[in-house]
Amino acid sequence: MTATIEPSQAELLPSVRNFLSGTKRFLVGGQWVESASGATFETIDPANGQVLTTVARGGAEDVDRAVRAARTAFDEGPWSTMKPNERERLIWRVGDILSERAEEFGQLEALDNGKSAGIASAVDVAWSADIFRYFAGWATKIEGSTVNVSMPFVPGGQFHAYTLREPVGVCGLIVPWNFPLLMAAFKLAPALAAGNTVILKPAEQTPLTALLLGEVFEEAGFPPGVVNIVTGYGDAGAALSAHDHVDKIAFTGSTEVGKKIVDAARGNLKKVSLELGGKSANVVFADADFDAAVTGSLNAWLFNHGQCCVAGTRMFVEDSIFDDFTAAVAEAASQVKIGPGLDPTTQLGPLVSQEQFDKVTGYLAAGLADGARALTGGKRWGDTGFYVEPTVFVDVKPEFSIVEEEIFGPVVAALPFNAEEGVAKAANSSIYGLAAGIWTKDLSKAHLTARQLKAGSVWINQYNGFDTAMPFGGYKQSGWGRELGATAIDLYTQTKAVNIAL
Repeated sequence: MTATIEPSQAELLPSVRNFLSGTKRFLVGGQWVESASGATFETIDPANGQVLTTVARGGAEDVDRAVRAARTAFDEGPWSTMKPNERERLIWRVGDILSERAEEFGQLEALDNGKSAGIASAVDVAWSADIFRYFAGWATKIEGSTVNVSMPFVPGGQFHAYTLREPVGVCGLIVPWNFPLLMAAFKLAPALAAGNTVILKPAEQTPLTALLLGEVFEEAGFPPGVVNIVTGYGDAGAALSAHDHVDKIAFTGSTEVGKKIVDAARGNLKKVSLELGGKSANVVFADADFDAAVTGSLNAWLFNHGQCCVAGTRMFVEDSIFDDFTAAVAEAASQVKIGPGLDPTTQLGPLVSQEQFDKVTGYLAAGLADGARALTGGKRWGDTGFYVEPTVFVDVKPEFSIVEEEIFGPVVAALPFNAEEGVAKAANSSIYGLAAGIWTKDLSKAHLTARQLKAGSVWINQYNGFDTAMPFGGYKQSGWGRELGATAIDLYTQTKAVNIAL
């Protein structure tokens, strides 16, 4: 892992270069506006620490303007009166435009987040487009049901009873910096399909693809006020969470912030869904396909530079293969190509910010101080940018911070287990329960272990096995509710019971 020369931004598409010019405004009521205070902030390229562009910094007054615009669009229309198939066509068009502009979004995501532009285009943007198309179809398929009621306390009465599935109303959507575009799609698509209006608040570290997405909604023909986008810091998110005219908050981010959002939402008891932190267990049995498990386990904690809530950062390996397996994972990690996201050969990019870099390197130091041994990595990489070497720790104990706490970087802690004693108790000894991986050729063992693990997603002989139709969410302190699939519609609708005496 040697330092490389960073590619020039001269390789950027003209549209991306043009987008970065000038201060970026945010979208409220169909207008691109400056913040009420005139405040701005800089967004930084994590590959070199340089400023990409300046962005309007929204505050409570801006959030209030956006909420009122969304409220009007919901209460007075035309969104609330639009036919489901009309909403379907608009949402589907968003997916098509994303596909058409995939390279543009990929480059912008690479600049703002640090991830590979090629991966961002092929994964983040392509999947986002698929999500919009999938939920576009749901717009015409949200149904109530008839109920055969008994009404025993009304002898001889006849009734016609049914339920309606209706939109919640105005939804505040707060998304993180690790998958800026994708996490926005996770929330926007089902919320809009269900007939809600929204205020999207992207992370301050990565606001750019959210703003470009605002242009996509305009191009697709969405009415003013249906989609509003306010960029800013935590105070904007807090104002959105506490606003009495917001009916629902959907948040992806840390468990710590998720708890604050729950507190802020108490004022009007708005609905809240949360996709929070993780410290996922990746379990490798001795009978696994060794090579496939090495590759898959590496991907489990290196994907997106380890900045992934489902990252398999606690790697439990059966004791009989522990030394050989961890050595193989470490060797594979040491061969990973590190560099900026605009370099098409990059496999591992920089962390998103100086703050995240300091956090991750702090965990590296703490792990070594506690007595852990790094088979590879253990320090920063290069002299510029927010790069960290992929690190495999062994000789760890369950109480080490690198085992207990979410690091959100390219770091894994490996722990041996004995098959006769089992692995479930150790794997479940976390406050989190977002995801888990299992590697074995024994089908019964795979199913039995999957039942034992307390996690919202369990992937067998693979990792990061996502699909738009599969529900995603966590157990324990990893969150409330399930995104994606049919279950996501539940987050953005409410049920009305109607009972008519005939």
